[in-house]
Amino acid sequence: MNNDLQFAMVAKTLYGLEDVLATELTALEAEEVTVGRRMVSFRGDKRMLYLANLRLRTALRILKPVITFHAKTTDEIYERLRLFDWTTVISSDQTFSIDSVVYSDSFKNSQYISYRTKDALVDFFRDREGKRPSVRLSNPDILLNIHVSHEEVTLSLDSSGESLHKRGYRVAETTAPLNEVLAAGILLKAGWDGNTDLIDPMCGSGTFLIEAALIACNIAPGIYRRGFAFQRWADFDPDLYDELFHDDSAERVFDHIIYGSDILPQAVAAARSNVERAGLGRYISLSVLPMQQRPKPESKAMLVMNPPYGERIKVEDMQQLYTMIGERLKHNYAGCSAWILAFKPEHFNHIGLRQSHREKLMNGALECELRGYELFEGRRDSFAERKSRRAEGEQGVGRRIDRRDVSAGREKRSNSMDRENKPPYRSPRPDKPFRTSDNRKKEHNDEQQRETRWPNDRFRSSDESERGPRKSSSKRIQVIRNDE
Repeated sequence: MNNDLQFAMVAKTLYGLEDVLATELTALEAEEVTVGRRMVSFRGDKRMLYLANLRLRTALRILKPVITFHAKTTDEIYERLRLFDWTTVISSDQTFSIDSVVYSDSFKNSQYISYRTKDALVDFFRDREGKRPSVRLSNPDILLNIHVSHEEVTLSLDSSGESLHKRGYRVAETTAPLNEVLAAGILLKAGWDGNTDLIDPMCGSGTFLIEAALIACNIAPGIYRRGFAFQRWADFDPDLYDELFHDDSAERVFDHIIYGSDILPQAVAAARSNVERAGLGRYISLSVLPMQQRPKPESKAMLVMNPPYGERIKVEDMQQLYTMIGERLKHNYAGCSAWILAFKPEHFNHIGLRQSHREKLMNGALECELRGYELFEGRRDSFAERKSRRAEGEQGVGRRIDRRDVSAGREKRSNSMDRENKPPYRSPRPDKPFRTSDNRKKEHNDEQQRETRWPNDRFRSSDESERGPRKSSSKRIQVIRNDE
């Protein structure tokens, strides 16, 4: 990486995911990676900027700071920005919008800071050229970010545009779907690497399932998006972007299965639509099934779940729900690990297991807690023995139940259920999910694509209709504007 072409950048994230984001940036070979509050700063060149937007799973947006100064009043902010050479970031015929984030006792109104920043920009161009850029709140050419921390003010270019949690694969959703960045962060914290099966018994619209498949196959999450804000910058390099966009050399084979189920048919239908949109149906098995009826996994697996938070459920029902979760984990998933995100920590008391991991995370405005459990072998046996001894003591029966016969019967029924719910085969992964551009490499003919990439024509046609060809970088940018 050429040090002369490097510049500072900031990756924004959710509270609690800063360490995961820093690890991702280090893996991308970013330099001077420094963890902050809900952000990670780093240095890199234009290539790193494009890679960060395309490949980071736990970043919300990538900012490029252009000026930092100190101010105590909004008038000082105006005067400093009035002297800034705005032609380095925007031209008079482009549109813009301003987003402000304020953590300061000196500045109370973030909207007023945005307003004064707009005044400085407009007055600069009016005095210099006699015309000014226009404000456009929806889909502007240039998105500016003002960050105020105490008396330090930073003006940045937002290179992402829409938040990076909006991957582009979600075409259906349930009530309050899980944020994609949060889902990916939880999976990475749990150590998910695709070396086992994964189970989400309360899958909702399938966010955990899709993010798990993307991680397992090492597919860049940004390939589904319609575009990024940096594609409208004056120094945008379309050849470099296309090279990185189509680079699939780091993707890998995933030999396991991701199981998703939910008690609500409409949730499973939404998940199936999203999975098909992402082109990951070969790896994900979906079923309408309550957790109580999920069969015992054939081998070691990771469980991850985001149970209902309880706003619309009675307290006693929530207690029963988490008691059931605990019982199923104890009796059905020995040898597995389980990761649960809950809104109210007291719900975990009803699970009845000792956690191996515990930390706070933010799901939107809600402070939640993530707990991990290692479900060791033998827990179920000891539970059955204690239950058997209690039963014998209460009934005065001298005969002890042969626990091996009971376990064998359960295992036989469990294996039978597993065979009924398991996909008919474990096939190798297809080539790749379609990216949002049509400039992909032509490595296979149409017949091979029908046979290996797309298991049915219905998905193939519905997917391609949403992803039109892009003949040039200027055409690509115009498509972005018209689509939104």
